[in-house]
Amino acid sequence: MKKMMSKISKVFIPAVISLFFFSSIASAHVTVIPKTSATGAWETYTLKVPVEKELATTKVTVKAPEGVEVMSYQAVPGWTYSSEKDASGKVKTFTFEATGEGILPGQFQQFVFVAKNPDKATKAAWDAFQYYKDGSVVEWTGDEGSDSPHSITDIVTATSTDHHDTATTEHAEKTDKAQTTDTEKEDETSDSLPRILSGVAALLSLIALVLAIRKK
Repeated sequence: MKKMMSKISKVFIPAVISLFFFSSIASAHVTVIPKTSATGAWETYTLKVPVEKELATTKVTVKAPEGVEVMSYQAVPGWTYSSEKDASGKVKTFTFEATGEGILPGQFQQFVFVAKNPDKATKAAWDAFQYYKDGSVVEWTGDEGSDSPHSITDIVTATSTDHHDTATTEHAEKTDKAQTTDTEKEDETSDSLPRILSGVAALLSLIALVLAIRKK
């Protein structure tokens, strides 16, 4: 029995550790949604900042992608907003900084802003810099598949059915509602990941148990 339990632990424990490590890394990225938007659109974007360390995040700075004009932002209690502009007055970078304790471990914060998309199709890369309480900085500036990838919005050519080409109040309200739905869907996806991984871990343990019994 002891030999069987030893065999099981050798297979099961490393599998569980690796799965939960992957889960924490996969859900810790700074992201900007939506992932797809139309050329020329006045889009409402949501910046989502989770905490990947056992320290509070106190500041996040985002570099505006080339051709994307950041126009306005939604105030967040406990946070200040500032921006750096180029010679023409367009926002180059913008920063949200905590006036209090910031984003604590196990939490995330969303920041909403409106930007005008470029008129030509492109892939807008959102380079982000996440500052922690101890002064360390995580640079989310890598390519897709890297350890610290930047978020990308695919700016596609607008069609005749697109209604993202006006800055009217009605458009803004519709966009806000759509954005809320997108955010909820992403959160649901993020929340379901640990459950899926837990199921995989349970399946692996069952397989390990069967193999150990057969070897016995």
